[in-house]
Amino acid sequence: MILALLLTLAAPSDWVPARWHWLETKTLELLSGSPVNCLLVDWNAQQKAQAQAFAAAAGERGIATLAVIRPGDNVVEAARGAISAKLTGIVLEGDFPAGAAERVKDGLADSKAPVIELPMRASMKLGSNAPIIGSTQGVWPGIQVLEDGAAKAGPSGSPWINTNSGFLRAARAFGDHVVWIGNLPPPGTVVTAEGYLEAIGDAAMTGARWIVALDDGFARRLHDGEAAAIKDWQRIVQQLRFYEDRRDWRAFRPAGKLAVVQGVNDGALLSGGILDMILSRHTPVRAVPPERLRAEALAGASMAVDVDASSLTPEQREVLKTFTRSGGTLLTAPPGWKDAAPAKPDRITLDEKELKRLDDIWHDMQALIGRRNLGARLFNVSSMLSNLLESSDGKQILVHLVNYSNYPVEAVTVHFLGDFKSARLYTPEGGEKKLEVYKVDEGTGVDIEQVNVSATLRLE
Repeated sequence: MILALLLTLAAPSDWVPARWHWLETKTLELLSGSPVNCLLVDWNAQQKAQAQAFAAAAGERGIATLAVIRPGDNVVEAARGAISAKLTGIVLEGDFPAGAAERVKDGLADSKAPVIELPMRASMKLGSNAPIIGSTQGVWPGIQVLEDGAAKAGPSGSPWINTNSGFLRAARAFGDHVVWIGNLPPPGTVVTAEGYLEAIGDAAMTGARWIVALDDGFARRLHDGEAAAIKDWQRIVQQLRFYEDRRDWRAFRPAGKLAVVQGVNDGALLSGGILDMILSRHTPVRAVPPERLRAEALAGASMAVDVDASSLTPEQREVLKTFTRSGGTLLTAPPGWKDAAPAKPDRITLDEKELKRLDDIWHDMQALIGRRNLGARLFNVSSMLSNLLESSDGKQILVHLVNYSNYPVEAVTVHFLGDFKSARLYTPEGGEKKLEVYKVDEGTGVDIEQVNVSATLRLE
């Protein structure tokens, strides 16, 4: 039965996930016209009959249902109960004992039900053959505000943006996984509609998916049919559709002339580290795990940063030597320069000492980068982050933009390396618009009149 049901649903790699507060079948009406096709529901064996009816109704709409199971007793039994209730699959969320996931998978082998793991970042199965990997751990995206209401400044002097994008780029660099991030809204916080749109864009611009999670107050108002909540939900749906209608963008590869070689033990999975520091300066950068350090990983790059030379194998060091012999510039970090590996499994950000050290690191990075155009230079984007990508044939480039300021930004300019003939701007609220391109010393310039939350430039 499970296999037959799976044949009527989208492939797991195409699932657009959301946490669902309810098992009432009428709430599925909220998904009409939405790209959301996968619902995560907390498993409770005492609600098995209701869950079974909900799963059946969702399946008729082509929506997968996943039972969320957290660490505790009888995990295998709970998983079997959920699958016997005809839910599509299982999500193991949290820090399970070693071997627990394998026991669940073995216990469900006959059903062919998918088991998705959302552990702590340090336990993610990077480089595995799992179609979906992910983590529950993430910062809530947005400009970090101090107690006096001022925006906190980063090492580059611009407002510091809390983001998961550096971590997600590093995770995606390990393979062709679909990556989910399951962070929740801050407890006790009323999240604005813009906050949800920023969370979606923060993940989507890297090719990952945020598991949509509504705060309790918003969920209650949405369930009760309040007009303002419905309007905000429609904006969330519009933002999701913006990226899902163009899912071919996920096949574009990281572009830019700067590569950062950094492994998990060197802090690649920490937020607020070297990758995020470079991104805050709006410099295109590609993450290269040491395990993937081959000549093709550096193709097209003119600069590289080796975060921890002592951790590389002789073969990996030889790749960097070849890179410099061919004209590339390499910044090799001195001992103690690397981001620290997480001291505890639940750690995802730098501590105060490391944040201060990041200021010193910035001077080394600034000396290397200077004011060079390493793929694209952006202007009037202090409240934004970007991601530069290129098609496999190199004939098209994308630059994703996400604005974290909660108000529109006007008069954004982008200077691209190379000679491009046409440019189009895509926005959730405005569709597609042709833009004028013009010559600049660095190559091609494009002006954007306004960015609300998300926008994407495509040049050919």
